Amino acid sequence: MDRQKRSLLAHTDHPIAAPLDDESVRRLLQQAVRRGDERLLDLGCGEAAWLLRALAEHPGVSAAGVDVSEVALERARALADEAGVGDRLTLHRTEAEGFAPPEPFDVVLSVGATHAFGGLLATLAAARTHLAPGGTVLVGDAYWRAEPSAEARELLGEYEDLQATVDKVVADGWVPVYAHLSTRHELDDYEWCWTGSLSHWALDHPEDPDAPQALEAARQHRDEWLRSYRDSFGFACLVLRRG
Repeated sequence: MDRQKRSLLAHTDHPIAAPLDDESVRRLLQQAVRRGDERLLDLGCGEAAWLLRALAEHPGVSAAGVDVSEVALERARALADEAGVGDRLTLHRTEAEGFAPPEPFDVVLSVGATHAFGGLLATLAAARTHLAPGGTVLVGDAYWRAEPSAEARELLGEYEDLQATVDKVVADGWVPVYAHLSTRHELDDYEWCWTGSLSHWALDHPEDPDAPQALEAARQHRDEWLRSYRDSFGFACLVLRRG
């Protein structure tokens, strides 16, 4: 099953591709978009859920989104036009790492997409190249809430605890001005939505050749989550400015 198709199906019931509920997203955007006339850039935007919410809330905001998934960007364009904000949204199908816009942005977002750059600090380095003086970055990445098992590290990678994560961001020259740590409910809801949406689709489309793979992907993901990393995985969104 194509990875991009799987991701889109898995996020059907949870359009924010990260463990955050609507109120958390609203508060983070409120902290990042403070004037209401900013230019926003989302590196790894997917269906542009963050940008669409900011555009709907602030008529003076304009935005650009970057992603490699043509299907996700088509969906983003359709949703933007449906919401009446399409004239203020520009979408680019390209690798986020190599994106080179002609002008800087007031707010740069990258939530749940740090893998595209090779980690948190590399993502912040990329964001910095796009950031206007005095601008703000909103970044979301994993951290360890508790000591992970060897299996969890092998599955998810070499993250650090919250203190070490914030320390390295500060040492890199950033000042945290707000943050949100995903709650137990947000983390569980995201995982159940991910596996459940994929399972719903497979059961509703038994004739599709991808259905068995979708069911297996949901089963495997659910088992890994419950067995290996549910008790140790955390997700933090940081609102940052340059020191």
